[in-house]
Amino acid sequence: MDRLQSMRVFQQVVDEGGFAAAARRLDLTPAAVTRLVSDLEKHLGVRLLQRTTRRLALTPAGEAYLARLRNILVDIDEADALAQAQSREMSGPVRVLAQPALATHVIAPAIASFQQQHPEVLLDLHVHELVDPNVEDYDLTIVTGGLPIVSTAIVRTVVESQAVLCAAPEYLRRHGVPRTPEDLQRHRCLRLRFTGMRLRPMTLIDPTRGDLRIEVDPPAVVVANHMDTLMRATVGGAGISSQPADLIAPQLRSGELERVLAPWISNRLSLVAAMPSRKYMPVRTRAFLEHLVQFTRRTMAGLGLAAEEAA
Repeated sequence: MDRLQSMRVFQQVVDEGGFAAAARRLDLTPAAVTRLVSDLEKHLGVRLLQRTTRRLALTPAGEAYLARLRNILVDIDEADALAQAQSREMSGPVRVLAQPALATHVIAPAIASFQQQHPEVLLDLHVHELVDPNVEDYDLTIVTGGLPIVSTAIVRTVVESQAVLCAAPEYLRRHGVPRTPEDLQRHRCLRLRFTGMRLRPMTLIDPTRGDLRIEVDPPAVVVANHMDTLMRATVGGAGISSQPADLIAPQLRSGELERVLAPWISNRLSLVAAMPSRKYMPVRTRAFLEHLVQFTRRTMAGLGLAAEEAA
């Protein structure tokens, strides 16, 4: 028995929802697919699939086996890809899907330095507002950690960040610098409101005092459901807003924005990269992901804003 092939065939049967569909995808006969799965069950001494005329279902043993099997097959594919990449030129496309704010403020700043290292790699960026990202159609999907990701995907944290309060220097010269959270009541605030939800009081967290939390409800002079709009208005001097530190790192570095009320934060956030689990990662894709991770973390660390990083 070719154990590795049987493992791959078993996974494909589950993913395709049947023996015939798996056979078509793998360019095998249905009989060969059935035999390979049966050989695997015989080798393991346990039934992995319940077969009926109407549907196919995993047994409890099959569910546990498949969960471990997926990671094993991904590791094997990645090992093969890394070995083959030694003789492969760093060239070709990397298809990246990202939310608009992340594409503008996280990915775009990292592109020039990546191209200097790998000028033959084409970055094919697709920017969309996402609710249920289709990870399978792209090499990398870059999203905020709150979005649902299909369970078969590989997910890596790019950086863990914070939402911080900020304002333009011009605004602070005109209106003064808030010294306590209560001072926000006397300032012009720009607030994010999620579609279909009421504007609620803002929770502020002090990480230096055991995550002490207080609620403030400052008056809002601008309310929007689009974070980038609020950020641009803040840069223009319209008031104080809460922004993800990884998104506004360039504006903080350039002095367009200044952080206020440190060390208070208004949320903890994460930025993640999702990759399809059934494809090995080309060396060019891995290179761009590693570059994005290191570029983003260096930027955050340079501003003293990075939270604990996840590998």
